[in-house]
Amino acid sequence: MVLEHIFPEDWLERKGIYAFLLGIGYSFVGVLIASILFPGDPALVAVAFTSMLLLPELYKIFSIEERQESLEQRVSLRSLWRDDIEVVRIYVFLFLGILLVYSVGTILLPELQANNLFREQLEIRLGQGFAGSATAGSATGDIFSSGLFYVLLTNNFLVLMACFILALLAGDGAIFLITWNASVWGTIFGLTAKSAALFSGKHPLYLFALIMLIVFPHMIIEAISYFLAAISGSVISKDVLLEDFASERFFEVFGFNLYLLLFGLLFLLLGAIVETFVLQNISIYQEIIQMSFSAMGG
Repeated sequence: MVLEHIFPEDWLERKGIYAFLLGIGYSFVGVLIASILFPGDPALVAVAFTSMLLLPELYKIFSIEERQESLEQRVSLRSLWRDDIEVVRIYVFLFLGILLVYSVGTILLPELQANNLFREQLEIRLGQGFAGSATAGSATGDIFSSGLFYVLLTNNFLVLMACFILALLAGDGAIFLITWNASVWGTIFGLTAKSAALFSGKHPLYLFALIMLIVFPHMIIEAISYFLAAISGSVISKDVLLEDFASERFFEVFGFNLYLLLFGLLFLLLGAIVETFVLQNISIYQEIIQMSFSAMGG
């Protein structure tokens, strides 16, 4: 890749805005190349291209973390957490950059072109009734639905474990699932704003900003749980190769990253709780979703 040789290897760590711009740039390039080379069905190919473009940068970031850990005389939870929290920050900005490209693309592109470019992502909304459960849960008058919570937690748990296992087996392989989730959320939020705007007459960008304001807390909490799982799996995978097997340092690093996975599970639980509450109790969000489905005849 060209960019990885132009910029210093620690440029992503020093300023999150670079990671955000990288997420925007690479996801845009991924969608553009996929639409040219695979015009019939570019959705998954675009995600794959974006992931491939990001892999060299993530490899460099994890290499930096490994060197820092190897220079430390003694492994401590504080030092490892300090190192890993920077990687989480990079993942967050990359994620937001990718999400923004798919959201804005869905809003601004003509309907037929958007439906073709983001076909697989849009089928998630139609096939799984994404966000439609907001109105179903609110109809009962319950503040918190245990049934909805269980469904959200189960789905998110499967994604988290997939991130962990992919990272464990393929190092940075979880970036594909993370990119996929960013593209799905971005496309669905963009489509919801666009279709609700057709029904209400309001500007789609205004409705999109309103949606993001409402969903941002639980979205980021859930995303961080996936990032922690990916980091945990990736570091454990590399730790097996770098450290002496069954040594004291091996078990220290291995144990910390299992704690990191546990933190990911706690974030996942918190995210499902917040999302369940938002879906059932934020009336503005429910109204936007109802307008969206009404505009599409759903």
